[in-house]
Amino acid sequence: MKKLWFILPACLFFILFVLFTFVVKKELLSNFDFDTTVRLQNHIPLQYDSFLSFFSLVGSFEILAGLLFFIALFRRKILSFLIFIPLVGAHIVELIGKSLMNHPGPPFLFFRYNLDFLFPSSYVQPGSSYPSGHSLRIIFVSVIFFYLIMKSKINNYSKVFFNVFLIMFNVTMLTSRISLGEHWTTDVVGGILLGLSSGIFALIFL
Repeated sequence: MKKLWFILPACLFFILFVLFTFVVKKELLSNFDFDTTVRLQNHIPLQYDSFLSFFSLVGSFEILAGLLFFIALFRRKILSFLIFIPLVGAHIVELIGKSLMNHPGPPFLFFRYNLDFLFPSSYVQPGSSYPSGHSLRIIFVSVIFFYLIMKSKINNYSKVFFNVFLIMFNVTMLTSRISLGEHWTTDVVGGILLGLSSGIFALIFL
């Protein structure tokens, strides 16, 4: 019965993802995407690009998959390793979306990533930019962290502190996707919905 409380919201967010995908496919938010990117880049000085580019590395598959592995290892339960099943499933949905949708990312003139290093996963370019894999992964991991924080035995003040930090980290990460010209806003929203769906479903195994 407890698992039902995870399955229902997971299904709800997946349905929202599918509906939002149809909206994106119809190109109903193209002007919104362009305007949001322009406004963000106009308001975020170039001097912050290196800091925000660092979040591109943190959100890479290699980093976050390794983090999830250590979380599962720390819990010392074989079942915990099954959290990778919904993560892999979400990435399959991501790759299908990027392969089938005609939704190219921002043109190169918007690109502001300025670090000299990229993980191998960053070179995988199926053709479309929807949904954002970085957004998907960071939300997935954040759902896991939020659950573990709320289940921990630390005091409530510490829980509030860690959750506020988690929110601020997510806001910065998701904003960087747009301000660096790596994704449109709709890509990020799609990644958030898919990350929430798969992340909440993964809680079944914790």
